[in-house]
Amino acid sequence: MSAQLVEQTPIIVIDDDETMRRACGAALGRAGYQVETFADGPSGLKRIEQVRPGLIVVDLKMPGMGGMEVIDHAKEIDRDMVVIVITGFATVSTAVEAMKAGAYDFIPKPFTAEELRVIIARGVERHRLALEAKRLRAEKEAQARKFVTFVSHQLQSPLGAVRQYLDVLLHLMGDDVPEQQRTWIRRSSNKINQMNAIIRDWLTLSKVEAGQLATQRCLVRWPELVAEVLEGHALATEAKQVTLHSEVPENLPPVIGDPPALKMLLSNLVSNGIEYNRAGGRVTIRAAVDTRTVSLLVSDTGVGIAPEHQDHVFEEFYRVVGEGAERTSGTGMGLPICRKIAEELDGEITLTSRPGQGSTFTVVLPRGPADTPAEEFPDDVPIGGA
Repeated sequence: MSAQLVEQTPIIVIDDDETMRRACGAALGRAGYQVETFADGPSGLKRIEQVRPGLIVVDLKMPGMGGMEVIDHAKEIDRDMVVIVITGFATVSTAVEAMKAGAYDFIPKPFTAEELRVIIARGVERHRLALEAKRLRAEKEAQARKFVTFVSHQLQSPLGAVRQYLDVLLHLMGDDVPEQQRTWIRRSSNKINQMNAIIRDWLTLSKVEAGQLATQRCLVRWPELVAEVLEGHALATEAKQVTLHSEVPENLPPVIGDPPALKMLLSNLVSNGIEYNRAGGRVTIRAAVDTRTVSLLVSDTGVGIAPEHQDHVFEEFYRVVGEGAERTSGTGMGLPICRKIAEELDGEITLTSRPGQGSTFTVVLPRGPADTPAEEFPDDVPIGGA
């Protein structure tokens, strides 16, 4: 292990035994580590929150907050943090439980300074490899997003040109051209429209994964957004003979979110409700509130989704095959986009459905203060948890 890596790796030792703290500090200090020691869990966790160490050493048996609780809180602060537990011979089984809870390794008492340094060195290397893996994944994802964006833009231009050529050709053909030729030209135009839809969704998904879509955090009022989305789908409902209905109350508390992203999410859900519905069917939007969240429920009276498909509908490009599904069009990316938007806004989206009776998608988002106008949304309101 290089000296530079040792110097850059802060280590926090939490143990109620002063002699143990001094011994660990001295042994690791001689090896070149930066070491800070604490006599109890709360004070140690406070420092962990401040410095985000790569590795901590925790005694399992301490008065007050025990080692297991310290591990739980430490992993909430940084799931990549390496945790090594100190245990007595009588509590090795407890150490194993600690490893199941997220600890990397344990060292039983009594131990020598060299034994401690060896296990710490392994933990430091483990942390280094975890950070390197994360960096490589981030680079790979960034390259993938660049590729998606480049290819998508390169495809949009020629597809747009082909679509224009077909429109001009259809116009110039006049009325004497056989209907079969017109049909094939219209089908070609429709396929180009589908390809453009796939490209748009692909770009949108790439933006969501890059954290570039839901970039705002302000108060969003569902009633106004619902009314806007329903108005935008008026023509689609006429074509499918589907009725849209909102039961969202005007005094519904606002949520913390990004207006354009939430409009896209709701629009996708309403479009699905229309597309997979039956003639004469209905799409209903309702709301539910608790002390911390606001839920928006989009229900339809359509074909429903079989149980074996329900766990997969939020996967990219997954298309439900079944009664009525063959009559629909789409890219298979609308619901994955909805899920990623909800998650990026610290919420979630779930599905309940019964074949032949329809589906309900529920979007749950953090609730904002009901008496605060959106334009006065304070900067210090917590977003995404504590």
